[in-house]
Formats: sequence, C-alpha cells, structure tokens
Amino acid sequence: MMSFMGKYVRIIDAINYRMGRIMMYFIFVMVAILLWSSISKTFFLPSLWTLEMAQFAMVAYYILGGPYALQKGANVRMDLFYGTWSDKRKAQVDAITVLFLIFYLGVMLYGAYDSTSYSFQYGERSPTAWRPYLWPIKVVMCFGIFMMLLQSISELFKDIATLKGVKL
Repeated sequence: MMSFMGKYVRIIDAINYRMGRIMMYFIFVMVAILLWSSISKTFFLPSLWTLEMAQFAMVAYYILGGPYALQKGANVRMDLFYGTWSDKRKAQVDAITVLFLIFYLGVMLYGAYDSTSYSFQYGERSPTAWRPYLWPIKVVMCFGIFMMLLQSISELFKDIATLKGVKL
C-alpha cells in the first residue's frame, strides 16, 4: 500500500509542480491584457474583450495554481498553535482537515461538471457585449478543481506516511 501511495504522491506532485511553475507566469498574461485595455481606452477605441479576458486569465491563474500552492504549503494556517506542534501532531490535524477539503472539492467538482455540461449543451455565452462562450473557462475550472482534489489526496497520503513514520 505504501508503494502505491509513494508512486501516487510522486506522480501527482510532479504534475502539479510543473503546472504551478507554468501558471506562475500567467499573471504576466493578465497584466498584458490589462495594459492593452488601458492603452486602447486611452489612445484608440476601447476593446470589448479585454476586461473579461483578464477575468478569465485570473480564474485560470488562481484555479490552476491552487494545487501548487497546496503542495508547497502556501495556504493560510493559524500559526498561533500550529507552529509549535510536532510533525506528528501537525500530520494528525492536517489529515483530519484535508478530509473536509476533499469533501468540499468533490462537491465543487460535481457542480463544476454539471455547469460545464450545461454550457456545452446550450452553447452558454457571457451576457456582455463581447459574448464569449463560457465552456472554455468552465473546462479549465473543472480541470483545476480535479487537480486540486488529486493534490489533496496526495497531501492526505503524506500525512498518513508521517503518522506511520514512513518516508514517501
């Protein structure tokens, strides 16, 4: 069982590490879009697509960067107590709280899948003047939530290994 857990952790961590490192630079895409928005509003006719595209870029940045942040421990914790605990105590608390995260992400993935299938079925578009299709960003959201779910399971496996005194 531990060899399966170790293999799972290595594969999921490697995928999310690479995806996170790529998504770090996606903030520059959003900045470029907003820069073009400012330039076009100042010197030319304003572009209809820029603000909504910047929102889509931010959603992709946030959703696809989430698993990397979870992997690196960049999430917010109450360090008042947590910082003084032993590694085993931290693993105990993390193993319990990650179960809540896994449940939450499962519900989110169910809702995201339902919303994405609706978007495909009816050709859902944004109600703005630009009217882009919404399914591409919804697919990105489904993928990001799925990868966050896989990373959460990886974190649970790491906590279990720490509690058993095994190195993955």
